[in-house]
Amino acid sequence: MIPEGNLKSNIDRFTGYQNLYDKYRPEAPQAVIRILTNYLGRRPSIVMDVGCGTGLSTFVWNGHADQIIGVEPSDDMRSKALEKAAESSGDSGIRFVPGYSNQLNMESDSVDIITCSQSFHWMEPSSTLQEFARVLRDGGVFAAYDCDWPPTLTWTIEHEYNKLIQKSDALLKQLVEENKQAVKRNKEEHLQHIQNSNAFRFAKEIVFHNMEPCDAERYAGLAISQGGLQTILKQGSTALDEDIVAFRSVVEAYFQGRTLDVLFSYRMRLGVK
Repeated sequence: MIPEGNLKSNIDRFTGYQNLYDKYRPEAPQAVIRILTNYLGRRPSIVMDVGCGTGLSTFVWNGHADQIIGVEPSDDMRSKALEKAAESSGDSGIRFVPGYSNQLNMESDSVDIITCSQSFHWMEPSSTLQEFARVLRDGGVFAAYDCDWPPTLTWTIEHEYNKLIQKSDALLKQLVEENKQAVKRNKEEHLQHIQNSNAFRFAKEIVFHNMEPCDAERYAGLAISQGGLQTILKQGSTALDEDIVAFRSVVEAYFQGRTLDVLFSYRMRLGVK
């Protein structure tokens, strides 16, 4: 199936920067496994990670479920996940397949946990949630979780981060035709979509945090790996070149060659079938 309209634009947004994405973005924290396994009430047999990208949110389930399936429509992102799986000898229970969130190649009532890490806002929520409810077993758990950007460090760096992203978003509207722009939905509406689907007996928002070590290169890379900024660079625009250099300089001056603990904050919207 070839995606049409904005669906294709959503997929194209993640084309060509899988290595950058995989290098700088955070892996899913262990708290995700603890929370969702507790809500399920047992070790999961099958976990599906939908919109899994390069597998940063998939590989963490290794050893915590019998089967782990990453679903990713972007060939570039999925190829990076497959490359990593081939290099690892301990991930035999993990596989990556192409697919869309509202057309999963799974039998009904077959999956214990479905996750969407940094991805649910790119999906059509109504049809996606109905499909998730179809494949989840009774008592199965769906969770969409997202990291708050920027990670917490100090207000001066975060202010510069926000300025760079805001400028890239404004430029994106000018450079990309409206009918070719990716559709990014409001993450704040995730819980409401879960509740309104009438497919889940219980829904909740959970907030948690994770400390990760960062050096200047990684912190700056987190900003540069954002999809909107990457879309501008892929257009061949140099409009952000000076801003990126300036942002890197501010970050490097703060870190001074150090590796620091940085706070990553997460919001999980969860539904139990």
